[in-house]
Amino acid sequence: MCGIAGILSFDGRTPDPDLVGRMTDRLAHRGPDDRGIHVAGCVGLGHRRLSILDLSSAGRQPMCTPDGRIWITYNGEVYNFGDLRRELESRGHRFRSRTDTEVVLHAYQEWDLACLERFNGMFAFGLWDAARQRLWLVRDRIGIKPLFYALGDRQVAFASEIKALLCDASLGRRLDHEGLAYYLATNWVPAPHTLLAGVRQLLPGHYLLAGPDGFCRDVAYWEMTFREDRTDSADGWTRAFDEQMRHSVARRLVSDVPFGVFLSGGLDSSSVAYWMSREMTRPVQTFSIAFDESGFDETPYARSVSRRIGAEHRERLVRAEAAEVLPRLVWHAEEPTADSSMIAVYHLAQVTRENVKMVLTGDGGDEILAGYETYPAYYAARLYRLLPRFCRRGVVRRLVGLLPVSDGKVSLDFKLRQFVAAAEHPPEDAHAAWRMIFDADMRRALLAPIWHEPGVRADVVDLYRRYFARTDARRPLNRMLYVDTSLYLPNDMLVKVDRMTMAHGLEARTPFLDHEVVAFAASLPPRLKLRRLHVGKYVLKRAMRGRLPAAVIARRKEGFNVPNARWIKQGLRPFVLDALSPRTVREMGILDAAAVAALLDDHFRGRADNSHRIWCLLTLALWWRQFLAGGQSP
Repeated sequence: MCGIAGILSFDGRTPDPDLVGRMTDRLAHRGPDDRGIHVAGCVGLGHRRLSILDLSSAGRQPMCTPDGRIWITYNGEVYNFGDLRRELESRGHRFRSRTDTEVVLHAYQEWDLACLERFNGMFAFGLWDAARQRLWLVRDRIGIKPLFYALGDRQVAFASEIKALLCDASLGRRLDHEGLAYYLATNWVPAPHTLLAGVRQLLPGHYLLAGPDGFCRDVAYWEMTFREDRTDSADGWTRAFDEQMRHSVARRLVSDVPFGVFLSGGLDSSSVAYWMSREMTRPVQTFSIAFDESGFDETPYARSVSRRIGAEHRERLVRAEAAEVLPRLVWHAEEPTADSSMIAVYHLAQVTRENVKMVLTGDGGDEILAGYETYPAYYAARLYRLLPRFCRRGVVRRLVGLLPVSDGKVSLDFKLRQFVAAAEHPPEDAHAAWRMIFDADMRRALLAPIWHEPGVRADVVDLYRRYFARTDARRPLNRMLYVDTSLYLPNDMLVKVDRMTMAHGLEARTPFLDHEVVAFAASLPPRLKLRRLHVGKYVLKRAMRGRLPAAVIARRKEGFNVPNARWIKQGLRPFVLDALSPRTVREMGILDAAAVAALLDDHFRGRADNSHRIWCLLTLALWWRQFLAGGQSP
């Protein structure tokens, strides 16, 4: 795992080595072990290295082929690099290091762009082919690794993070209004958008080809597809899934540095820890976060799993004052992303990095195996809409509105309010509405000062509709899984994991998101993902019977949440009121100060749980201060 950056000039000039160096150094947290720069002709490449494979200087980047014609700056891991290396050696290739980076270089030499089909891994890289005068920017199939770029008249610049691109003063800092509309709706910004006009993120499963003549072409090379006609017994599917996951975990244990696993106490991370324990001859190192608030603390489950598999277990207690790191979180997340669980992941990554350099996680299990409550909600809403409209709106909605507001973890009143509001939409539109932070009416009120600007009225429901239209899946569950794996997962969940681990120079690997596992899960019958319309991840639960504590398998999905509603009302209140003061809001010039004040007042008086909305606006205000107003890191 590393940080990459680079520039390709369109006007024949050589990129400024000092600028390439500053872009590279802005990513030092992603690669604290080494630094490299290559500038020649119309190309400049930079690299910050986090050494995981071949810790010697032979793995230094940017790396080139022996003839010096092809250069690469590379971030990630190709897990099947050993098999590819042996095949390439049989074809006459010779290697100077034990890295997967060099394998990628030689694979490109041998198979050109088609080499991508052979890679199993997570990666983002920039490869310069001097003979073809071609820059190749690539992002992995699922979008585990980030890659941003800024395309101008004179150059295209790219980097692992936006802050590196902003080292170039010629890139203006202007707000992207369409990205802002999506952000307020979801708490995250969907690729290819960012909140900065002129900065784009390469989509998962895409690559960009660029030449010094200014030619640029964005190409999709992979898409999640579904096979819905396959039949087999539940036992047969379960055995095959278990085998897929066992191989996926084993592939991710190849490392020249110590490693462990994030253990939340949920089914996904517990399953990864179990498979690790079966592949390793020494105890697995597990890491967890604890909270004082009992309703949010999952460590009893994590401890039971660690005992079952004989792990070496470590924990860290996170209290309300830990939220004071929020400015640093915004600086690292930068798109921005207002997922409050980033606090927990940040501290979890911190304690983990004190002990190991690489970690496996359970991310992706919910999206490929139907772990979220939004999936059964789809079917419940179909039944709910059979009620007469006057009953739904005149009786049920009023009764739900009378429920007392709770600060609990994904509380019943919160879920019911979300459900009755979203269930009024058509079924697939409702899937977007389940996760809505600010609905269309709220966004209009909030964005009143700029409502006339182009792009501000963009509706995230339309974005979801476009993703639903892209999939070849026919079954409703599979259609939702496609959208969440293609849209929600890479733009929220994987952003959180990448940025918070990389903030500490920690590599995170995600076995559930091996593209072969993703393809296998797509072929599973829906009944093995969502059983009886309420038991999610059924095939995984079958696979883990007798292997994990029964309580871990049986417990409902809770998520890796922090008690932000309570924190905002208590320890964080002065910080929130200052960051979202009427004066600050007016200085931002994009939000209505009265609407923000009313939102805060309702939350502090207990009339509504606006914690997610406040976190959204708080993150936006901090982002505005760091990336637009002052441009200073915290």
